[in-house]
Amino acid sequence: MLLFWSGRLRESSGLPDGEIVYSDRETWQEVPKPLLDDDLGLVGKPDYLVRTAEGEIVPVELKSSRAPAEPREGHMMQLAVYCALVEYNYGVRPSHGIIQYADKSFAVDYTDELEEDLLDLIADMRQDLYAGDVGRSHENGRRCAACGVREVCDQRLA
Repeated sequence: MLLFWSGRLRESSGLPDGEIVYSDRETWQEVPKPLLDDDLGLVGKPDYLVRTAEGEIVPVELKSSRAPAEPREGHMMQLAVYCALVEYNYGVRPSHGIIQYADKSFAVDYTDELEEDLLDLIADMRQDLYAGDVGRSHENGRRCAACGVREVCDQRLA
């Protein structure tokens, strides 16, 4: 019965079959260290990394909102960061990652084109940073209050 129940929970979680090798979602374990990519200057903590039977490591990002018709661009870029971090830290390039919304999941291929889009975005962000042209991109007080860099941000809303 427990085996059946655990299988149902895993199926509803959106996780692919395989061994969970990294989790930032489990409250019962020690908080994992962020993954780093010194070459790209990236840091991130994916919700899950799952090693499949074939040896591939698949990043899984969980979202609490209902699924849009297509994955949001920002969510795809976040997943692309996790794919790049997997490749750098584990030496295995993921073929895809998964975005799991509350009611639907999307498998997003980690193509050369998506990787190039990520590199272009990183370059644009660095250019804006060096030009001093960094500003908040929202006017949402709840989003600001939940931001991870709120304490050091000179543009916080409240």
